[in-house]
Amino acid sequence: MKIILIGYMGSGKSTIGKSLANKLNLPFVDLDDTIEREIGVSISDFFETFGELKFRRLERQVLHKIITEKEQMILSTGGGTPCYGDNFMLMKSSNAKVFYLKASIKTLAARLIDEKNKRPLIRSIGKQNLPEFIGKHLFERNNFYLQADQIVEIDEKSVAEVTERITALL
Repeated sequence: MKIILIGYMGSGKSTIGKSLANKLNLPFVDLDDTIEREIGVSISDFFETFGELKFRRLERQVLHKIITEKEQMILSTGGGTPCYGDNFMLMKSSNAKVFYLKASIKTLAARLIDEKNKRPLIRSIGKQNLPEFIGKHLFERNNFYLQADQIVEIDEKSVAEVTERITALL
């Protein structure tokens, strides 16, 4: 079984992914962590040095490697992963179940405000402008996110509740 979690940054993909992997006794793979191990620097530093386009190319290569090498796993992607190139088609062609962890702008802004320095896309966005930025990004990415096999609302739900919901949908 392959399960892929997609959603905006701050939606809980890594946290839910670890919980789900534990519950289903499957290996957990975090795409961003895997990329950082391969390049030897943080994604933020890579972004700053080489830019988003070069990062997205690298992300696609690592995604392809993970999807083709692993038969069973819970994979947590980056927020933009399904929105670039043929990444979403690659995910779907791997016979994985894709779950979109959907959160409101309010929830995402509250979660991300303290993590701004770790997130290259929002590092320079002011606190007052963050909800508008997230809203614009969600609008742009929604067509990709909504292609998931299942949409799981995460607002005001615990990790255990989201994990149970995904398990019930399998």
